[in-house]
Amino acid sequence: MTNTALLEKFIDESGLKKSYIAKAIGITAYSLAKKIRNENEFKASEINGLCNLLKIDSIEDKEQIFFAN
Repeated sequence: MTNTALLEKFIDESGLKKSYIAKAIGITAYSLAKKIRNENEFKASEINGLCNLLKIDSIEDKEQIFFAN
């Protein structure tokens, strides 16, 4: 389960638009929105792409965002 609030924080701090992020990781903006809202799950490749784009380097941050309870 994705920690929506924490992921949104990283997105806001990056200054990137969600449409740009979605295109960069190979999905639509609609699909990204559904994944952020936990309606669908992120694939490993999408998590990797998001972490690279948003400069999420810490394994703790990755776990808190993408593997929340």
